[in-house]
Amino acid sequence: MPALFALATSVGLLAVLDTWLYIGPLNSTILAGLIWVSFIAWGCHFHSGGGIKGSTTAVVCMIWGALVGLAAVLLATGPLGSLDAPIAFGIAVGLGAALICLSSKIPLLATIPASVYGFASIAGALPLYDGDPTEAIVPVALSVIIGAVFGYVSEMLANALTRKAPADAA
Repeated sequence: MPALFALATSVGLLAVLDTWLYIGPLNSTILAGLIWVSFIAWGCHFHSGGGIKGSTTAVVCMIWGALVGLAAVLLATGPLGSLDAPIAFGIAVGLGAALICLSSKIPLLATIPASVYGFASIAGALPLYDGDPTEAIVPVALSVIIGAVFGYVSEMLANALTRKAPADAA
């Protein structure tokens, strides 16, 4: 099967499964409503080169970014809480963004966009957890891991579908 069709088949079938998991069995768990984080991590797997490296980058950087986002929210609502909210959050997000850039010096955290996806994921999840990033961090991290696994599996399935059968012996 041509590579593009194999990838489309693999991603399409596994997207059905991921969606079913989040809307079905996971909908009554702490992961309810976080399907989008799974899909971001899935895309991040491919954006980060695929394979084990892509999954590792997606998981490590996205969770790092989510932790930096957690710290930014705690900073904005804690020590900076006496400032107007737009100023407090602006400063906290700016510091978080700077930290993500500086941390890219560490090889495992070198993929800045992946860390930004994690930062955004914790921010986007806040309404589901009454604005408490400490409640959101574990579900976001678990959804990142699920998405990275789906990325890896979809890649492996697509590769299997593109393999040519060995030539018949003469």
